[in-house]
Amino acid sequence: MTLLRTIDPDDTPALRKGRGAFFTPDEITRFVTSWAIRTPGDLVLEPSAGDAAFLVAAVSRLRELTSDAKARPTVDGVEIHAHSAGVAQQRVREAGGKARIRHSDFFAVPPEPVYDTVVGNPPYIRYQGFSGESRARAREAALRGGVSLTGLASSWAAFTIHSAMFLKQGGRLGLVLPAELLSVNYAAPVRRFLFDRFRDVQLVLFEEQVFPEAEADVVLLLADGYLEGPAHHATIRQSKNAADLASLGAGMIWTPTDPAAKWTSSLIDPKAIQPLHKLLQRGLFTELEAWGDTTLGIVTGNNKYFTLSPQRVKELGLGRKELLRLSPPGSSHLRGLSLSKPMLTKLGREGQSTYLFYPSVPPSREAAAYIEDGHRTGVDTAYKCRVRKTWYQVPLVPAADLLLTCMNADTPRLTENEAGALHLNSVHGVYLGDEHRKLGRELLPLASLNSVTLLHAEMVGRAYGGGILKIEPKEADVWAMPSPALILTRVDALRAIKQRVADLLSDGRLLDAVEIVDHVVLEGCDGLSANAIERIRQARAELAHRRTARAASGR
Repeated sequence: MTLLRTIDPDDTPALRKGRGAFFTPDEITRFVTSWAIRTPGDLVLEPSAGDAAFLVAAVSRLRELTSDAKARPTVDGVEIHAHSAGVAQQRVREAGGKARIRHSDFFAVPPEPVYDTVVGNPPYIRYQGFSGESRARAREAALRGGVSLTGLASSWAAFTIHSAMFLKQGGRLGLVLPAELLSVNYAAPVRRFLFDRFRDVQLVLFEEQVFPEAEADVVLLLADGYLEGPAHHATIRQSKNAADLASLGAGMIWTPTDPAAKWTSSLIDPKAIQPLHKLLQRGLFTELEAWGDTTLGIVTGNNKYFTLSPQRVKELGLGRKELLRLSPPGSSHLRGLSLSKPMLTKLGREGQSTYLFYPSVPPSREAAAYIEDGHRTGVDTAYKCRVRKTWYQVPLVPAADLLLTCMNADTPRLTENEAGALHLNSVHGVYLGDEHRKLGRELLPLASLNSVTLLHAEMVGRAYGGGILKIEPKEADVWAMPSPALILTRVDALRAIKQRVADLLSDGRLLDAVEIVDHVVLEGCDGLSANAIERIRQARAELAHRRTARAASGR
């Protein structure tokens, strides 16, 4: 029998998205409940019941397990939205069960450890929309489970901890979670909690997006044996999409070095990870932080107003003393090895904003007129502007040695800032230590284009909508780079290929350039065979394909 969902006409898609409500495909609810429910007497809770997608599947599973054809299993749920709670009651009844749905914020429900299994799809609300009393209750709930979450945590993190606390010893947790579980820093205590508290942890990953409207990738968390941990490994299983769950394979055993660290390595052939660890242990590779500090760029509050093209500067009549040279907004121009003064001039001629408005004190007549225009059009009311002592004086950061692209379709790039330009927060700045500055400026952008560094970027960064790989400063700090000692042994060979690599990058031939760099940087490293290098390349290609394929499936 097909059970129809009844949508409240006043409950718009925007409102559902605001509270993190997304309908779960039937293939997923059947898969999770079939794994989680093992006897007809299992007590089941769905903590964010919505329209009871999991409870309906749970009733079907419980009836399947019993020999009593007249059985009407009872299942429990919690739902914050009144209309959805009513629909949930009705749908469970139509499915042949009885529902006890509590209309409440789940975080306000004290945990009772009586359930054999907790299943569901927690609400996904990013930290920007997760605030006030609800956030406070969520963090308190997580603390009761011994987990302290940062202010950046999205709603699902606390939800996972609170859900587990409703399980009896040996209970099972089956949740649909954002793939952020694998990679974001704020999920570190959640990852550790799962390994510490459960005997067995399984993850099911998808090649395609399951919830395109949520603009987020998901994983299925299947955690068994609550309070019987710690788990010594996880089982990783891959599915193309929800429909393919029925034919899921046995999976791969993965043992993390630190359960709190990112789980991105669970997606990679262990034979591709081992060479990376060996290179780091031998000092041939190091973290980017060993070269210098990575920081955010300038925040103007209104790039359209504060960044100016040479043509716009001419129209406004501004003098050079009231302008600073700037790497234009975005990072498409930072795909080579260097940002030079001639290149910056060329970008300006093409209409890009290569100047930052930074008026003198007192401003010139022309600058004062432009300031008045900004006041008239409300630029001064933008948050970052109005909190400044002088709204039109943008706080500066020094010109960086290297510019690091943070949003990338292919891979993060390091570019020498030969022009000495300032940079906006659309890119990061890398400030090299005094002892490494000369070598790093000349050769690190080139040497970083090796397959080990490209693979590690996929591991430390995070995939965003559209298949973009984002890397934040703290993630960049631990990004694996050739060490100064290794580069010193390759100086002449790197200089010899520099122009050839630059030409390939100019033609958009990244992987051809990487192959040349690999020949110089990786070949000859102790213990790094040609087969190992090929495995590293393949692992990086698979991760990059994974994020771009998911992006394509979500369109």
